[in-house]
Amino acid sequence: MVKKLLHTRLRVTDLERTVKFYQDALGLEVARRHLSPRGAQLAFLRTPNSDEEIEICQMPPGAPPVQVQPDLMHLAFAVDDIEKFADELKRKGYVVSDGPVKISSGSIIAFIDAPDGYEIELIQRPTSNIELPTSKQS
Repeated sequence: MVKKLLHTRLRVTDLERTVKFYQDALGLEVARRHLSPRGAQLAFLRTPNSDEEIEICQMPPGAPPVQVQPDLMHLAFAVDDIEKFADELKRKGYVVSDGPVKISSGSIIAFIDAPDGYEIELIQRPTSNIELPTSKQS
């Protein structure tokens, strides 16, 4: 039995362009970089409030180009305010490709496209609407 998920690997065409996207658009940080035994360039991105990392992998020259199939997979990140996040993305030159839309759970979701066609889902979870009892004044 496994203990925990450590990282998810995404193969990309241009490592630097992809790392820049994740840093600029999402605020992720590079934890480390190195070459794999097969000569692939690797960058591990640290995700806030998570132990899991995202491994970005660019194969050595001569490898076939990356072809991401539509709707095959995506990464999802929680955001506090999806409208503000989308405005900040737009200011940085990135566009929301789908949404925002409220779903049945009460969450609001939107998508942006990363380099090579990977989808990134942004999720704003519903806030708790707990009402405190009001005191009666005599």
